[in-house]
Amino acid sequence: MFQIAISTTGAALLLLLMPVLVWMSGWQWAPGMSDLILRPFYGITETVSAPWGTLTNILLCVWFLWCLRYRIKPAIVLIVLLSAAVLIGQGIKTYVKQQVQEPRPYVQWLGKTQDMDVTAFYQQKSKARGQQVKQELENNAQIPRWLAKSWQADTGFSFPSGHTMFAASWALLGVGLLWPRRHYKTAAVLMVWAALVMGSRLLLGMHWPRDLMASVGISWVLITLACWIAQKACGPFAPPPQEQQEITEREPE
Repeated sequence: MFQIAISTTGAALLLLLMPVLVWMSGWQWAPGMSDLILRPFYGITETVSAPWGTLTNILLCVWFLWCLRYRIKPAIVLIVLLSAAVLIGQGIKTYVKQQVQEPRPYVQWLGKTQDMDVTAFYQQKSKARGQQVKQELENNAQIPRWLAKSWQADTGFSFPSGHTMFAASWALLGVGLLWPRRHYKTAAVLMVWAALVMGSRLLLGMHWPRDLMASVGISWVLITLACWIAQKACGPFAPPPQEQQEITEREPE
């Protein structure tokens, strides 16, 4: 368990590096970035958005079960706990959003450029907010239609980032459990994917750097707790002799 905590802490620090640097640089989101850049990042953010996020969760569960095939019972318990951690994380996200009530970057931008009352905007129901975003952007050539539609569907508060919590949770678990078993490519791909999801939330005008930093911290706590509970329920995560032999013989993925 201690080794997993050390690994996930290192991975969390790596994930924090990008938003911390962006925050320190003073970078502020503004429209006008090329579609050639934004479109791929939108595709990345969709891997976490409904309904595709559900498919991503299922595929990752199956892949983790395969990677931990010699420890099926703890793997299943861990997947159940992780799914619970993701759900709890989303609950925490919803609660914190309502308490902090931080406007999204694109909403603040609309407030400044369209003379929109941001406070009044957030006092409306979700559907009414979506309609207002549509009206505000109806004749705005700066914002692509597909991005405007994305904003219309996501008019909630900014802090923290649910997308980041989802992706970071899987990335931290990948580093904690799969890296020691030499599933290096899987762990690395999950880390890159999580970083790209985080970057997409900045570039699409959905979040501030501090939103991402808070989400990584929450994910680290939840994943570390999930691993501790799973270890208590199923015993140590150290590979049994049969798997240890395979790990020793296995070439890096």
